[in-house]
Order: sequence, then structure tokens, then C-alpha cells
Amino acid sequence: MLIDMSTNRPGAPTRQTAPPRRRHDDAPDTTTLFTRLAALDDGPERDAIRDELVNAWLPMAHRIAGRFRDRGESIEDLRQVAALGLVKAIDRFEPERGAFESYAVPTITGEVKRHFRDRMWALRVPRRVQELRNKVRVARRELTQSPGSAEPSAADIAAHTGLTEDEVTAGMEALESFSTLSLDAELSAGDDGYSLADTLGSSDASYDVVVDRESAKEGLRRLPERERAILYMRFFEDMTQSRIADQLGISQMHVSRLISRSCARVRDEALGRRTNLRGPGGRAV
Repeated sequence: MLIDMSTNRPGAPTRQTAPPRRRHDDAPDTTTLFTRLAALDDGPERDAIRDELVNAWLPMAHRIAGRFRDRGESIEDLRQVAALGLVKAIDRFEPERGAFESYAVPTITGEVKRHFRDRMWALRVPRRVQELRNKVRVARRELTQSPGSAEPSAADIAAHTGLTEDEVTAGMEALESFSTLSLDAELSAGDDGYSLADTLGSSDASYDVVVDRESAKEGLRRLPERERAILYMRFFEDMTQSRIADQLGISQMHVSRLISRSCARVRDEALGRRTNLRGPGGRAV
């Protein structure tokens, strides 16, 4: 008795075959050229084959560059960066290790991403913050894939990524950090409009006065009583040297010498003490 083993009979499961891997139109067959390139030493012939490979694969590099359009960089600059990645891929490719496209795509993509990471920030952002930015960006996209999904909060992103809310906040701030805002930018559209520069503080000279006073205290305390009295009358009561001399019964020249000597002594002690108070870098401690 013949038994029908066909899988096409009603109710029988059908085996699904995987669709063939799609090959892009900009992925030419250059196996022969790569084999010749690997066998040649540096010279005109090798340079000519290398240029031919670059021209053949340049459309693929441009396609990859197009994935990153509308991110604040012109498409012409992105294509140049992708072309640089293509040249690196051609120079490093080993034909015996597989298809060139499988090696070139991540190489070119990595070069473009590196361009954004290192060149597109108006201010230098630490690598750690850049990585937080990427994690937050991917998490926001994943959490809003479903239609009608609300914008995820920092707590939602933290739970999704395993980051802390502070790290998520830092990553969200970095999402908008490719460009800077001018200090002259208007922050209010009303009649009382003000710029960003108006909201910034400035250095307070009083801090230096405090440091100077604290530095001079010890030196003033070490002066003899008569010299302290002379300095007080001269600089706090605004008395002339003649009046001070008459009050103390000494000559004006003597008063002048005492003032100069006392000030020099206090100054020398204050300069050494002020250096200690400011600490490294000249900042007050």
C-alpha cells in the first residue's frame, strides 16, 4: 500500500523556508578585485585597484550616511565621513574572512557615529554622559513604539534600562546638548525681555576683601600697641601724620617711618598667610 507522505495534504503543517538575504543594489561583486588587492604590494597598480573598489562601493557608503540625516549635520559632510570609513574598511578587509559588505557596513556606521560623538558637540561632553544619552534615546524609542503610548517619565526609563533616575536625567539633558545657546539669546518675548547673560552671576570682589582681612589680622595683633594705635588713627580715623605726631608727642618723620615699617611687616605676613588661605589654584578655602 502506498502512503502519501506529502506535506501538502489538508491539515498537515507546512515548512516555511527563510527568505533569501536581500542584497542591495549598491553591493557589487568585487571578490576578484579584493583578491588582487591583497596580493599586491604598495604601488601604482594597487592604488588603481583600491580607487576602483572605492568607486564601486561609494553608493553604499552614501546610503549609510543617509540614515543619519536630519541630526544637525549636512548630508555632504556625512557622506565624506562615510567615505572615510569605506576607505578604512577596504584597507583592513581580508578577503578570506567573508563578504566585504558584512565587514564594511559596521565599519562605516561606526565611523559616522564616532563623528557625531567626537565632533558634533558644541561643548566637550564626557564619554559617560554620551553613553547615558544613547541608552536613554534607545529606551524612549522602545517605550513609545506602541500607538498611543505616553511620553515615558524618568522613572519609567530608569526601570527599563536599570539606570538611576539621576543618570536618566543626565542622559535626557544630553539629548539636547549638540548645540549651545548664545548668551545674547532673548529668554522673554515681553517688554521686559532679558538675555541669558542677564541671569548669570559674576565674580564678587568682596571675597578677596574677606581673604585679605583674615590674612592681615594675625600680623596686626603682633604689632606693638603704639604702632597699632598709629595705624588705627591713620587708616580708620583718617588723621594726618601731623595730628598723630602731636597727639603722641613724636615727630612727623617718626610717625611716617612707623607707618611704613608696620605696613611692610603686616604685608609680608599677610601675603604668606593669604597663599595658605587660598589653597591650590588661588581659590579661597
